[in-house]
Amino acid sequence: MRKVLRWVLSLVVLIGTVGAAGATTTGAATAAEPAAEPVTTETADIKDRLLAIPGMSLIEEKPYPGYRFFVLNYTQPVDHRRPSKGTFKQRLTVLHKDTSRPTVYYTSGYSVSTNPSRREPTQIVDGNQISMEYRFFTPSRPEPADWSKLDIWQAATDQHRIYRALKPIYGKKWLATGISKGGMTATYYERFYPRDMAGIVAYVAPNDVVDKEDSAYDEFLAHVGTKECRERIQAVQREAMVRREPLSRKLAAYAEAEGHTFKTVGTLDKAFEAVVMDLVWGFWQYQPAATACGTIPDAATMTDQALFDYVDSVGGWSSYTDKGLTPYTPYYYQAGTELGAPTIRQPWLGDLSRYGYQPPRNFVPREIPMRFRPHAMRDIDTWVRHHAHRMMYVYGEYDPYGAEKFRPARGAEHDSHVFTAPGANHGATVSQLVPNEKAKATQRIQAWAGVTSASGKPLAPYDAKLDRRDVKKEQTLRP
Repeated sequence: MRKVLRWVLSLVVLIGTVGAAGATTTGAATAAEPAAEPVTTETADIKDRLLAIPGMSLIEEKPYPGYRFFVLNYTQPVDHRRPSKGTFKQRLTVLHKDTSRPTVYYTSGYSVSTNPSRREPTQIVDGNQISMEYRFFTPSRPEPADWSKLDIWQAATDQHRIYRALKPIYGKKWLATGISKGGMTATYYERFYPRDMAGIVAYVAPNDVVDKEDSAYDEFLAHVGTKECRERIQAVQREAMVRREPLSRKLAAYAEAEGHTFKTVGTLDKAFEAVVMDLVWGFWQYQPAATACGTIPDAATMTDQALFDYVDSVGGWSSYTDKGLTPYTPYYYQAGTELGAPTIRQPWLGDLSRYGYQPPRNFVPREIPMRFRPHAMRDIDTWVRHHAHRMMYVYGEYDPYGAEKFRPARGAEHDSHVFTAPGANHGATVSQLVPNEKAKATQRIQAWAGVTSASGKPLAPYDAKLDRRDVKKEQTLRP
């Protein structure tokens, strides 16, 4: 999935059926799970109760009206199968409402924000929120880093241990949620530890089952939006390729001024092309389709500077510099070892591309070994299709990542749902669904959490600062 996250983004698949070293779906890390110390009284200060957990330490507490917000470290084994082989500190945050409320367990699949925020399910159930930083995203990275320990089972077991540590404090029902790679992460967690959560709410989660088969993305890009809009953004992308030389000179000047280098990707020319090749995908993933088509400039009449600036506004010229890539090395590593990444053909470019759609291997330092394990996503997809319960997926109509969706087992006994928000992109939410689906999704989330509301509306009032729904623009082909 590459640069376009913009939401920024391992399936180990010893995946709970046959784990290496005897791992099982319900947890191979029990030997490494410290029992929480008994709390003398439930009226003790919440900070004291959190810090009484073995391995938990406080980084800071930040005030927020109506909540307590803690940034914490939790000691985790580097290898959950061999917990004696070293540990690292993993960051997490706790947005504490009340121990009598349900808890939402969130991860972006990337770094964790250290500022108070509330994901949509947390508002819907008026609950607490635990947010976990994904392993190997700094500073939650073992030192030295053994990259073979970055996979989806290890990460799911991180989540499981944190859940086990906090469950004695937050005893009501828990829901797991995440956006894009975070939605994938919530899915993998449920696959490996299906007894932990009462439900899963995954937003815009890609499901790249067979990495080499990406025709669904090509089909999506051939029909998304209007023909006029598609042709206008394609023309801008093609023009950028035609003007490779003058735009590359501008990129070189920009890189020199900002101190950017291109050691990982190899050359400025490869970085240039990677940004331009992401342009169409990035436009549909993050631009508001209702208004953005009218703002696409006329490719034929643009100056070089205007073209350079427009590509930067959609894709970001820093994306494939060493500074741009380094924070996302763990994502590209996972994309190239388990998650898979889209490869799109873009026939409108003709023979202008020199490198094709570059694979994740090009964006990870060569000293880090990578080997793709194709069984990982197949295992996840099979489990979701046949065994999943109480799982909800929300996609956006204009989001390319929705071309390959998760499709959970259907039927009343499974209580799973897939929704698509009309007009939405990679920032799709329950609030953007059509009214009857929005009410249904809201009520199911509340029912899973053990709270009820006949109104079909969130239980907590909207907070403009806490409930920001803006789409973070990190890099273009990253989920």
